[in-house]
Parts: sequence; C-alpha cells; structure tokens
Amino acid sequence: MTSPVPGAAALAAVKSAARQAQGLTHQSGVDESTDASRQYVLTLSCPDRPGIVATVTRMLFEGGANIEESQQFDDRLTDHFFMRIHFSDTGEGSVEAWRERVTPIAQEFGMTWELWRATNPYRTLIMVSKAGHCLNDLLFRWYSGGLNIVIPAIVSNHTDLEPLARSYGLPFHHIPITADTKPEAEAALMQLVRDNDIDLVVLARYMQVLSDELCREMSGRIINIHHSFLPSFKGGRPYHQAFERGVKLVGATAHYVTADLDEGPIIEQDVTRVDHRMGPSDLVRAGQDVEADVLSRAVKWHCESRVILNTDRTVVFD
Repeated sequence: MTSPVPGAAALAAVKSAARQAQGLTHQSGVDESTDASRQYVLTLSCPDRPGIVATVTRMLFEGGANIEESQQFDDRLTDHFFMRIHFSDTGEGSVEAWRERVTPIAQEFGMTWELWRATNPYRTLIMVSKAGHCLNDLLFRWYSGGLNIVIPAIVSNHTDLEPLARSYGLPFHHIPITADTKPEAEAALMQLVRDNDIDLVVLARYMQVLSDELCREMSGRIINIHHSFLPSFKGGRPYHQAFERGVKLVGATAHYVTADLDEGPIIEQDVTRVDHRMGPSDLVRAGQDVEADVLSRAVKWHCESRVILNTDRTVVFD
C-alpha cells in the first residue's frame, strides 16, 4: 500500500499530532485514569515444564486482571514454551505493580519476559536511503492510526526524502556515510537513539550495512526489509539476481537485523507473480508494494508485542 502525502488541509493536524507525539514514550506518558491505560500485554518464553500457564493465569486472577486474549506455543524441537497474554486491570494497578508480580514467577521458571501497556506507542526511528515507497507507506499508516508508533526522527544518508519527512512535520536527520566516516556516522545514529529514547529502528530500504557492534547493541530492536524472499538472493540487486534466474515469483522479507547480512530472524514474507515479459525494472516495480506491505505488517506486529525471538527464528502470534 502506498499513499500520497496528505493535502494542505490535513497538514496542520498532522504536524500538531506529530509534535504532541514527541512527548510520549513506550514506557510512560499514558493517563492512568483511562480504560486504555489499564490494558497490558505480557510476553514470555522459557524452558517448557508443567504448571506455567496455571501459575501465570493464577497470578493474573489474584491481581485482579481480566484476560482479554491468550496465545501460547510449545516448540517441541527446542522444548521451549512461548506465551502472549493481553489483559485488563480491573483495579488500581500499574505497570510497575504488575512487573513486581511477574518477577518471582519469571525467576522460578527461568523466563525471558516483557510487560507493557498495550496502547503505549513504540518510539520508532526510521532509516531510509533514496527509495521512498516503504517510508511513504509507514508514514501514511502512522498518520492514519494504523501503527502503534510515534516517530521522533527519520534518518537518511541522502537528502532526497527530506521533503516527504518534513511534509509530515517530522524531524529529518541527514547522516552521510562513507567507508572512512562509518564509525562517526553510527555514533551520531546511536546518539539519536539515546536522545530520543528509541524503542525500535526500522530500515525502510536503508542501503547501508550496519556494523557488527551496532547490531549487537540493538539486537532485537532493528527491523529490515529485504527486497527478496530470503534465503534466496541475499545482498545487493536481488531483483536483478531474480531476473537472471528467470523466477516466476518475487518477494520481500522483513527480518530482525543481525551481524550476519540478511540472516536475521524472519518476521514476515510475501510474494507477487511475475512472468517472462518483465525485465529487471519491471520486477523492481512489482516488488515495491510487497515490500511496503511486508514491512508494515512486521512493524505492526512488533509494536503490538506479537513477535518473540526463538533463537534464529521467531514466534509470531496473530
């Protein structure tokens, strides 16, 4: 899905909303008195053993919670258990109080876990180079309320898409990068991440390879869109690689970024059909809508706490 920049009549409202959004964080900034503030999501994973579900649900019941949605998965190959629970607090609870209740259970079962307010937006930094279709799609979905995010900053190694960012009232940061300046460029990027309390970085066709150090520091917090159905056609110019192989499907893959290029845990994929009449440029155009859709779904699911890492793979709850 791609959409035009909002017209002049809507621009003032967009800029106002963007300015207000800068004050929100994923951890705070929600009115404690509203019904929305009493909605929470708990995600967890741990070695499988009897009693996990009973213990967690009993804790929620005793704390005055009402379970709105619960999903679980037992990976028999790794003997690991995964769970996502969306619940509402019928009393006067808080994030801190619920985390205190979860902590002893997590220690008992050896859990990796997170608990957030369900409606708190993820503070999301978007990185892009010259191709604007994924950025345009994310901005429109954010603007129309389709993504649970706020966007404190857009970063690019080029200036081509600055007008698009500015039209939505969003700060645009030009951080040029060369082989010689890469350490300084990444230091500037990480300063933006820290200054803006960033929860998630989205590479919306950012055509630079991040350093191993940055990938480790931001592990599980960077989502990339690769314009190929991985593991096929890794690296650069995947549509041209696909054309040379005469494929009948081209696709896109959203995945978490790791130090291994295009090897990170996959969140979402999709394809579109192509045929013998299409050249490399036709494949590029055919794949752009798929890229935008796949990336937006991955961002949406991540920011609804529906994605849990499972070693080199992911568990994605619908």
